[in-house]
Amino acid sequence: MNHEMDLFVDLQIADAIAGHNNLPDESDFQQWAEAALAGRCRFDEPELTIRLVDNHESQQLNHEYRGKDKPTNVLSFPFEAPPEVPLPLLGDLIIAVAVVEREAIEQHKTPRAHWAHMVVHGCLHLLGYDHIKDDEAEVMENLERDILASLGFNDPYSEENV
Repeated sequence: MNHEMDLFVDLQIADAIAGHNNLPDESDFQQWAEAALAGRCRFDEPELTIRLVDNHESQQLNHEYRGKDKPTNVLSFPFEAPPEVPLPLLGDLIIAVAVVEREAIEQHKTPRAHWAHMVVHGCLHLLGYDHIKDDEAEVMENLERDILASLGFNDPYSEENV
């Protein structure tokens, strides 16, 4: 695994939320994804798509791919190329803007901190981390805490995370 990388982030903003105020800058998404992938990614020049969507698109994708008929904060779609095809594509993150904004309020976090958490969380899923089993959740959550702390954010799982 390489600690130096040149990450390409393709930031897509769905038409339904175009012109939405208070979205993080493209450089923020870049920084958060790089922090999550640094030292953990098998590619030197990985590519990642982050698509910001409305609740309708999130709900459709969540229903189709996870069988859950509701919008969700972040969906991760890892890309698996055949071994003989050397594409450095990590996959796609689909982030529901309204869900992230609502959760930030409910969880007493700054919107910026919650956005960073969702990007880090989604990137770790693209790398194969999961939180279904308790032991896997502990590993993933500790990684998230460390990565977010390196970015200057508080523990996203703490009650006092503002």
